[in-house]
Amino acid sequence: MAVTASTLDAHRLRADFPIFEHEINGKSLAYLDSAVTSQKPRQMLDAMLHFYETSYGNVHRGVYALSERATAAFEGARQKVQALVNAPEAREVIFTRNATEGLNLVAYAWGLSNLGPGDLAVVTELEHHSNYVPWQYVAKRTGAGFRAIPLDENGELELGALDEIEREGRVKVVASGLVSNALGTVNPVEKLASWAHERGALIVVDAAQAAPHRAIDVQALGCDFLAFSAHKMCGPSGVGALWGRAELLEAMEPFNLGGHMIRKVQFEETTWGDLPHKFEAGTSPIAEAVGFGAAVDYLNEIGFDAIERHEHELAEYALGRLAELPWVRSYGPAADRRAGIVSFNVEGVHPHDVAQVLDFEGVAIRAGHHCCQPLMRKLGVAATNRASFYVYTIPDEIDRLVDGLHKVKKAFG
Repeated sequence: MAVTASTLDAHRLRADFPIFEHEINGKSLAYLDSAVTSQKPRQMLDAMLHFYETSYGNVHRGVYALSERATAAFEGARQKVQALVNAPEAREVIFTRNATEGLNLVAYAWGLSNLGPGDLAVVTELEHHSNYVPWQYVAKRTGAGFRAIPLDENGELELGALDEIEREGRVKVVASGLVSNALGTVNPVEKLASWAHERGALIVVDAAQAAPHRAIDVQALGCDFLAFSAHKMCGPSGVGALWGRAELLEAMEPFNLGGHMIRKVQFEETTWGDLPHKFEAGTSPIAEAVGFGAAVDYLNEIGFDAIERHEHELAEYALGRLAELPWVRSYGPAADRRAGIVSFNVEGVHPHDVAQVLDFEGVAIRAGHHCCQPLMRKLGVAATNRASFYVYTIPDEIDRLVDGLHKVKKAFG
């Protein structure tokens, strides 16, 4: 099965990533774990180094040149993220440590004040723990109900179950990932948003697995909040973004308290600053935000349509190659309804053993529950192997994965 031509030249792009110049266990690296974190291009690394060397200072605090230069770079990165997700205003983009912190921010700052007995927080059985556990926790704290939209046998949401869920209480919030980190399933977020809004509820979208791989438009999705991380999209760790509707963010209580997020502090009362500063207490991840912006530039230059097409072709190729192995079971929907993620198990072999043998061959995959334990229980397994793809992935790496699985089968009988 051949991979068709794409406007993305992964072989050329690999030259941008220094990690591929290094061997693992004496072999060239086949990095098939981009869903957990991506590798970093020189363009992003150089941007952070240049900022540290020429423009580093704290932001929004000084009137001297370095501080003003740093503030301009920091706010410039915010504007790049705004454009990336087509947010109406830059002040709606909150810099966080990662998608997890963004989702917790919404659960605490909105959920604790707006959920109560008789209300429902609705998640999906596909959710990463970051968009599952906070709502479970806040529902318990507030006395609200907690329900999950079930999956069908193909690993896709059973939207027909929504009517039954609604009969159990007032739906106040729906939390859904746009792309499943475990199966690659692309969820119908637009439909969920319409359903939620018809009932006066909000929808909170985890876009950690979507933002690196496809164009995101929060206005077209119809969501109320959307969170993602830089480290999965060629940026540094330690920074992410939460987008939220301005009117919601303005009405919410702050999540962290301290410097920078205040308007006025008096013994009797403290008042909060304007957006986005109200939710950015303390010293921000300044250089990381600059790296985030550089990563956005890098991906925009490649083009998200080309990235999505490239990964779809790789997923189709990988599923085809794995189908050649009768002792390998794959999970999730068909190739045309998933992102560049393939989860599978080798008959009779624990995923950790599979991953370790593959590592000897220089092939890096993820093995475990992928922070999706409810989903694993739904699939009837403790864990799976997961191969995930990105702009630098080439078909040869999938062939090396399949060759490694033959060695796994031979080693474990």
